[in-house]
Amino acid sequence: MKQIIDTGWHRSVKKTVDKRNDGAVGNTLEILLGIKENNLPIANSHEWELKGQRKHTSSLITLKHIEPSPTGAKIVSTVLLPKYGWKHKEAGRKYSEEEMSFRSTTSATSYTKRGFKVIVDRIQRKLIFDFNSSMVEIADADVSLWYESVKERIGTGKINPEPYWGFDDLKYAIGSKLMNCFYVIADAKIEDGHEYFKYEKLLILSSFSFDKFVDCVEQGHLYIDFDARTGHNHGTKFRLTQDKLPELYDSATYVS
Repeated sequence: MKQIIDTGWHRSVKKTVDKRNDGAVGNTLEILLGIKENNLPIANSHEWELKGQRKHTSSLITLKHIEPSPTGAKIVSTVLLPKYGWKHKEAGRKYSEEEMSFRSTTSATSYTKRGFKVIVDRIQRKLIFDFNSSMVEIADADVSLWYESVKERIGTGKINPEPYWGFDDLKYAIGSKLMNCFYVIADAKIEDGHEYFKYEKLLILSSFSFDKFVDCVEQGHLYIDFDARTGHNHGTKFRLTQDKLPELYDSATYVS
């Protein structure tokens, strides 16, 4: 890794443009390291995850895709999209006139303008995706029209069934994937229509702490990101503010 840092610029293995959050930083590094899979074969009791990000991006880091419980209810496709969704911006053009969208990047510190928020329930040990009709910003004309349609479709009460993620499920799903992590930061540039990366800093992160993960949720550093439309659910992502990844671990070592 230190050799790669010292070498300078490396051509991206993907056809990318600057600021796209498509994993090209990590994919290119994997090729440079001769790694075929994302879990690094290092002699340790736990495997290592490799994550990379552009130096100047404001993009969030995607930790993992995890759909809400109860999973059997398929809440995104059967509740959130048809009952709380809105007309897709490409409806009638790229998609059919009936195409709906449900996109919400939601934290635990404030309600979105459509009235959604993540609730950290330490008693029941779960994260709850909450809808509060009193927090809808009806002064926004588009939101007001959407809210009137929600009242007609489902009413103004809480989401039923309640979307949630149990602490125990999250601890296993995220902890097993991110127990140890190499996090690499790279500068980026475009030359002749192709992107190049210069790897500048490596963080060696070990011993993922679920307690610190929950703290990050409460502090508003972690977001739950829904991205679904009628024709396709792109998945529900747990995403973290870029500079907060080291705070999820008991040990962080910088190499540059």
